[in-house]
Amino acid sequence: MNQADASRAQWRKSSRSSGNGQCVEVADFDTTVALRDSKDPSGPVLVFERAAWASFLAGAKNGIPRS
Repeated sequence: MNQADASRAQWRKSSRSSGNGQCVEVADFDTTVALRDSKDPSGPVLVFERAAWASFLAGAKNGIPRS
């Protein structure tokens, strides 16, 4: 994904985001998911393979077992 793709993306914030500006925005693409800082929309974008993003969300929802 390049910066032009990021500028055309449909970015969204979590419904759980607070109004204090400490948010990330997410955009879905065919095979990847992108994240950016809502305070810096022209800044860097992190891109994850869809499977890696799904694993992260599952861990966040279920908690990651501690060893």
